[in-house]
Amino acid sequence: MHTEKEKLKGILAAIGAYIIWGVLPLYWKMADDVPASEILAYRIIWSFVFMVVIIAILGKTKEVWTEIFSIFKRPKLILAISVAAVLITANWFIFIFTVNDGHVISASLGYYINPLINVLLATIFLKEKLSRGEMLAVLSAAIGVLILAIHQGVFPWAAISMAVTFGLYGLIKKLVPISAWGGLTIETLIMAPFAFIFLLFFAQDAFMHFGFDTNLVLFGAGVVTAIPLLLFATSARRISYVMLGFIQYVGPTLMLILGVFVFHEAFDKTQLIAFLFIWAALLIFTISNVIITSKLKKASLS
Repeated sequence: MHTEKEKLKGILAAIGAYIIWGVLPLYWKMADDVPASEILAYRIIWSFVFMVVIIAILGKTKEVWTEIFSIFKRPKLILAISVAAVLITANWFIFIFTVNDGHVISASLGYYINPLINVLLATIFLKEKLSRGEMLAVLSAAIGVLILAIHQGVFPWAAISMAVTFGLYGLIKKLVPISAWGGLTIETLIMAPFAFIFLLFFAQDAFMHFGFDTNLVLFGAGVVTAIPLLLFATSARRISYVMLGFIQYVGPTLMLILGVFVFHEAFDKTQLIAFLFIWAALLIFTISNVIITSKLKKASLS
């Protein structure tokens, strides 16, 4: 059982993580003159540097690098983590490109759909059975996505791709036994050489050859990437999945607010109807999980 103090820490950590993720579009907009591929490369490199520095400051260097070296001796584990690294890199790229291309609402849609993708992945790969409420939630979300696809004339590839890549990334993280510190460090370590080679030989701009303000934003990309991921890992260990599920929607809701009221993206009645189906799906999904959790608690007490 978690103590109330630990539970409070978990709640605050989760809220912090999702607030940062929710306002990240504002951050990436400060570097919108830099191509998305280059922002991604800097994000990987500076995330790795930040992890090395913060691990050293906290005195976790020996512990984390011992864990990483042990993983390199297990081919199946390193393959799984490499796939996770590619998935989270793809997710970051799609998110940055979508936001800087002026589609923050599409980005928010991706993260609204993500919990439902997680349910489907759990059904397919973990052989978990869907409750009636979860089936209804998935159906409602699918209707919302279909309405958006018909309305826009194209399938919402960006939103679906973000949800699927993050969902698969989460599935691997669930199955692979590695700490939050070691996981993020090794993922960025795997991708950092590719990012560095890209910036040196293929990027249209020389390495960090921007104005002071833009360079500061790119350098800070490592911080704004690592901190919410570490906060998320902290919260996941301290609070229930259901509570985390409630807090999860802070991020995409903030993105949607930014898209409509700050960046003045189009949001008409048809889009509102589509989002209502998705919000209904989230409500059904959450209520269903609350009911299931309550029944399980009663069964364990009886």
